[in-house]
Amino acid sequence: MSTPARKRLMRDFKRLCKDPPAGITGVPNDNDIMLWNAVIFGPDDSPWDGGE
Repeated sequence: MSTPARKRLMRDFKRLCKDPPAGITGVPNDNDIMLWNAVIFGPDDSPWDGGE
C-alpha cells in the first residue's frame, strides 16, 4: 500500500541519491521505507568536527 508518507520518503530518497548534501548519508531499511539508517558528520571547525 502506498501512503502519502511513503511516497514522500521515496521522493526524498531519490533526491538524496541524486544530490546528497555534504556530510550526510542516509538509506532506508531494505524491508521498511519508514525505517532509515543515517550518518551525519560534524561540520569542520565546530564542536562536532570529526564526529559522527
